[in-house]
Amino acid sequence: MRLFAGDDWAEDHHDVELMDESGRVLARARLPEGMEGMARLHALIGEQISGRAGDQDGGPGQEAGEAVEVVVGIETDRGPWVEALIAAGYTVLAVNPLQSARYRDRLRVSRAKSDAADAHVLADMVRTDAHQLRPVAADSPRAEAIKVVARAHKRLIWERTRHAQRLRHALRDYFPAALVAFDDLTAPDVLELLAAAPEPDAAAKLTMGRISAALKRARRRNVGAKATAIQQALRTPQLGRPTVVSAAYAATVASQAAILTVVNEQITMLAEQVEQHFGQHPAAKIICSQPGLGMILGARVLAEFGDAQGRYATAKARRNYAATSPITRASGKKRVVMARHVHNDRLIDALHAQAFAALTASPGARAYYDQAKARDIGHHAALRHLANKLVAILHGCLKTGTLYNEKTAWPHHNHATA
Repeated sequence: MRLFAGDDWAEDHHDVELMDESGRVLARARLPEGMEGMARLHALIGEQISGRAGDQDGGPGQEAGEAVEVVVGIETDRGPWVEALIAAGYTVLAVNPLQSARYRDRLRVSRAKSDAADAHVLADMVRTDAHQLRPVAADSPRAEAIKVVARAHKRLIWERTRHAQRLRHALRDYFPAALVAFDDLTAPDVLELLAAAPEPDAAAKLTMGRISAALKRARRRNVGAKATAIQQALRTPQLGRPTVVSAAYAATVASQAAILTVVNEQITMLAEQVEQHFGQHPAAKIICSQPGLGMILGARVLAEFGDAQGRYATAKARRNYAATSPITRASGKKRVVMARHVHNDRLIDALHAQAFAALTASPGARAYYDQAKARDIGHHAALRHLANKLVAILHGCLKTGTLYNEKTAWPHHNHATA
C-alpha cells in the first residue's frame, strides 16, 4: 500500500495533504514547525493507515502484514524537517519549485494559488510522477558538516567581492588616485592604509615608513619599490570634491574597509574549518587526488555532490546533476545542443575552477581542452567540456575506491602526446 503526502513548507508551518493511490484526498492539516508538527504528522499518517487496515469504508482494505510506503513531496532537500521525514522511513521526493509551478498550471488555468492548494499539487504530483522525481538520499553527518562550513566559506567570499565592488565605486567617485595606487582592494595592507587615511589629503601625507610598515605586515615583496609607487600615485593631482562631500565618502570607505577586514579574518577561520572537516572524510584522499582539486575545492565538490551511496547510478547521472553535460533540443529538422542553465551555482563554480586548474596539473586535461579549442569552441565552453570529463573520472574513482591515475584517465590523450 502506498500513501502520498504533499508538504508545502513555510518558515513556521507546513500545509500537508494526504492522498491514496486513486487520488482521493484523505486528510488535510496545517502543522507547526518542529517536534510538535512532526508528531502530529506521524499521528495523521498513522490514523489513515489504521483506517485502511480496518477497512472502515467497505473497500478492499489492507492485508495483514502488508507493507506501507509513505511518499512525501516537498520543495526542499535539506533541513531538520526533511531529515526527520527520512529517519521515519518515509520516501521523500525533492520537487523543484519550477516543476511544481508547471504542474500547478496543468491543473489550474486560473493561476489561483494558496498553501493548501500547493500541498494538493505536491501530493498529486508524487502520486502520478514519482518515477520522474529524485528521492532525497541521506548524506552522512560528516558530509553535512562539510556542506555547512564549505557553503559558509564560499558565501563569505562572495560577500567580500560585493563589498569590494562597493568600495571601488566609492573611491572612483571621490578618490580615483586610490584605484591607481592599490590593485587589490581586499588586501590587508590596502585596507589598513585606507582605514588610516580615507581622505585624499590625508592619503597624500602618508610617509614611506607608514606605507612600508603596512606592506611588511602583509608580507609583500619588493617593499621599497611598491611603497614608492603607492606614495607617488596617492600624491598625483586629481579632480577633487567639496570638503564636506569628501568627508562623507571617507566615512563610508572607512566603514567598508573595516567590514572587509573582518570578512577576511572570518574567511581564513572558515577555511581552516573546511580543511579540518574535509580531511576527516573517507573520500577526501580520492577527491584530492583529482587534478585541480585541493582541500577547499575538494570540500566544495563533496559538499554539493553528497556522499549518499547509490545517489548517482552512473557517471551520466552525476554529470547531469552537475549540469556539465549538454542538453539537446530537437524539433523537426532543427537540432540545437546547448549548456544547461538550471544548475547548482556552487557546484558548477567549483567544477569550472577545477577544470581551469587542471590545465596546468594534468597533461591529459590540457590535451582534451586544446582539442576542444581546435574545434572553434570558446574558452568557457571548452572548460565546461573538460569539467564534464573530470566529473566522469571522479565518479569512476569514487565508485571503485581508487586514486586518480593520469595514464588511466587519459589513455588516448597521453598516447597522442607521448
